[in-house]
Amino acid sequence: MASSSRPALPALPALPLLQADCANCFALCCVALPFAKSADFAVNKSAGTPCKNLQQDFRCGIHTGLRDQGFQGCTVFDCFGAGQQVSQVTFEGRDWRTHPGTRQAMFDAFPVMRQLHELLFYVSAALALPAAAPLHPALRELLTRTESLTRADAATLTALDVPALRQEINTLLLKTSELARATSPGRKKNHRGADLMGARLAGADLRGANLRGAYLIAADLSRADLRGADLIGADLRDTNVRGADLRATLFLTQPQLNAAHGDAGTRIPAGLTRPAHWS
Repeated sequence: MASSSRPALPALPALPLLQADCANCFALCCVALPFAKSADFAVNKSAGTPCKNLQQDFRCGIHTGLRDQGFQGCTVFDCFGAGQQVSQVTFEGRDWRTHPGTRQAMFDAFPVMRQLHELLFYVSAALALPAAAPLHPALRELLTRTESLTRADAATLTALDVPALRQEINTLLLKTSELARATSPGRKKNHRGADLMGARLAGADLRGANLRGAYLIAADLSRADLRGADLIGADLRDTNVRGADLRATLFLTQPQLNAAHGDAGTRIPAGLTRPAHWS
């Protein structure tokens, strides 16, 4: 039998951990990022200022009671592993308390790294879709290039044109979505960017739907079938997904799950964790 003339694809890089490892992070999300007093946060905090609940060992003093004490936003946030990457790789384990000269550079690098890790998550998810096989070579190239940026020094990170990289990747993710959603049965609903706040969609057949950037805040998606639906950028704050089928959804992230309300009957994709606050 004649051998294939198709050249072998290069090996994929070893990706950094794309899940938060707080034990190896210098509490960057608790310091570098700002938050405003709201339903998600009990107080105001400016960027670069440690949260009042942060302890000297970089642990949260109210971690087990965040929701009860008005810090629901903390339970929703996920850095995609950017915190430990900046702490242990970019700054080689030097923390901002014992090495105060690193403070500003570290705090500036963190949000950039989070975006890079989020992009790695999306590209990795796209590469796992057999329907997107025609796009895999281009996706692999972007994965390799983005991964290499996560190993750059702080000055290089803060100088990156992340919006340009995000746009380049998003073009491929859109094509990936079209190929993957085409495999779902029936007519595909297009709710891209739609205002579905409070919408009553209990039990809806949303297989293969385009829900990119949709506002689903407080919507009722209980028992809905969302297999194959594209949820990239969808706002799932307080969305009812009890009993919903979220298996094989496209680009669903842990922060989106954390923001929603599910239960033991909610079926979630492999690789994501059932939030502790779900009933």
